Amino acid sequence: MTQSERRIYLLRELLKEQPRYQEIQIPADKEEQRHLLRSLFNVRMPDPVSDDFLKIQDEYLQEETARKGITDIADLTPIQDNLYLWQGDITTIHCGAIVNAANSQMLGCFWPCHGCIDNAIHTYAGVQLRATCAALMKKQGQEEETGKAKITPAFNLPCDYVLHTVGPIVSGSLQEKDRELLASCYRSCLELADSQGIRSIAFCCISTGEFHFPHDAAAEIAVATVKNYLRQKHSEMEVLFNVFKDEDYELYRKLLEPNGTAASGH
Repeated sequence: MTQSERRIYLLRELLKEQPRYQEIQIPADKEEQRHLLRSLFNVRMPDPVSDDFLKIQDEYLQEETARKGITDIADLTPIQDNLYLWQGDITTIHCGAIVNAANSQMLGCFWPCHGCIDNAIHTYAGVQLRATCAALMKKQGQEEETGKAKITPAFNLPCDYVLHTVGPIVSGSLQEKDRELLASCYRSCLELADSQGIRSIAFCCISTGEFHFPHDAAAEIAVATVKNYLRQKHSEMEVLFNVFKDEDYELYRKLLEPNGTAASGH
């Protein structure tokens, strides 16, 4: 099948799942098809799906990611020992694990085509990720606590695993408890990665989007927590700070490079 044929197949199968979608027509435009497919992935509940669907979905998503271009952490140059800074799409990073800024339900973002990390990771990992998270949460029997971490396979992403952590939600002025909880997110992910033998990890900017943690304070906490952990544990884990916005790139660059030299991987 061509990529276009895979996309049409997936659209038809997803539209067939719900009677309320029967009036939706598949658009002729390729970008509109991509938008509709992502929307359907985003709103789909963690229900069973056929092996044929998974096979075609996996082929489609892997080709889409390859089309965007994959960045291997091994090809980047650290700014400091074992510390990297890279600006771009976290779903295209090849490393041991990437970190997902999850919500307490841990099922991904259900808002069609939303711009959050949670939405992107669940979209390009495939429907298996939501199903796996749902099984974890059913077994746990309660919502995920802020500052903890869970691990799942990455499925169709180029990394091996996804670490899911729920960051603090900031409303009003920043409190010390918010700072402690954000630091706990980073420590929990590092501890979980170490326990699983993961040797490289890419962090997103946890809590700085929909959860409104100030970007400058979040970057300071992220860098300090990671440095302290690596030093205290004598760890050789490679840590990549992944940013998407120019604002965050400049914040991390200044924290990691006091002399202001341009960072590798930009």
